[in-house]
Amino acid sequence: MRFLHTSDWHVGRTFHGRDLLAEQESVLSGLADLVDSERVDVVVVAGDLFDRAVPNAEAVAVCSRVLERLRAAGATVVVTPGNHDSAARLGLFGGFTAAGGLHVRTRAAAVGEPVLLADDHGPVAVYGIPYLEPETARQALEVPDARGHRGVLTEAMRRVRADLATRSARSVVLAHAFVTGGQACESERTIAVGGVQDVPASVFDGVDYVALGHLHGQQTLAEGMRYSGSPMAYSFSEARHGKSVWLVELDAGGLAGVERRPLPVPRALSTVSGGLAELLSAPEHDEIADHFLSVVLTDRVRPLDALRRLQARFPHAVHVDWQPEGGRSAELRFAERVRGRSDEEIACCFLEDVRDERPSERELAMLREAFAAAAREEAS
Repeated sequence: MRFLHTSDWHVGRTFHGRDLLAEQESVLSGLADLVDSERVDVVVVAGDLFDRAVPNAEAVAVCSRVLERLRAAGATVVVTPGNHDSAARLGLFGGFTAAGGLHVRTRAAAVGEPVLLADDHGPVAVYGIPYLEPETARQALEVPDARGHRGVLTEAMRRVRADLATRSARSVVLAHAFVTGGQACESERTIAVGGVQDVPASVFDGVDYVALGHLHGQQTLAEGMRYSGSPMAYSFSEARHGKSVWLVELDAGGLAGVERRPLPVPRALSTVSGGLAELLSAPEHDEIADHFLSVVLTDRVRPLDALRRLQARFPHAVHVDWQPEGGRSAELRFAERVRGRSDEEIACCFLEDVRDERPSERELAMLREAFAAAAREEAS
């Protein structure tokens, strides 16, 4: 049996305010081509199907079309909610969709009830563990003394192993969690509880393959325990990830092999630094003109309206930071910097900090006139 391990679709997410729905639909629809070309039997989505608990109508429509294409290509689909999803909303019609080959596993109390599939070698039990928020999950799992993610996932896996012991079946577990050894990036929402978010890999012992979600970089923690990562980059920290999915094969003895299948990049991400004038004119930057761009400006004086000016050449520049060449003087606490200074001195310092140059005599005269007018108004 062949599985396509995916996670963290985050349908409906934006990138620095830019809508990504068209790009998301393009990349995710391509999974149906993989299902066909690689003879995939099952596609699993290990959490964060949507980016919000209440996705908008456009995001729901995109997700529906993608899932329909996967089913039309011949794959059974198994989905679990992540920390961004609403488990209740995803699972609303789960009983009906299962009849059509879309299995949405959202109930914590049902983690020991697998989706049962079969191939020429016999049955395969697929256990979907939804994202378990510790405070609510320990009640649903009837373990009130369980603490943190480790406690509730330990109980969830105890139930999985107890059910598996009654079957002669190979096994796959979907889980949305931070497993010790995984590497995070900037686009993931923390799931820390009491400062602790990770669980040891040993919690998942006893199954053939663990399909993990939550971390956006594809990672291998063990041969049979992997993160697929997100299908698209959602932060500049993911620019070099090389997005892909895992093609997982089970034979009669269990896990037979795992291979990486790359995904297309709808728009590349790049970072660049330099002075504004140089960035707007240097021909060597032509190759990144159509990329999503994060820019670090090194001008001595902060340029005015920098992002708009950059977008004239780089229409997909979305982020600008200013780090003047040579650095800036050491920062002091505001109270220390203004202690004992007049209003005029404070205003002059503010202008100097913002522009990295002293106000002109004309500007000083305007400031004095403004402060004098304010003093006269207060006295009247």
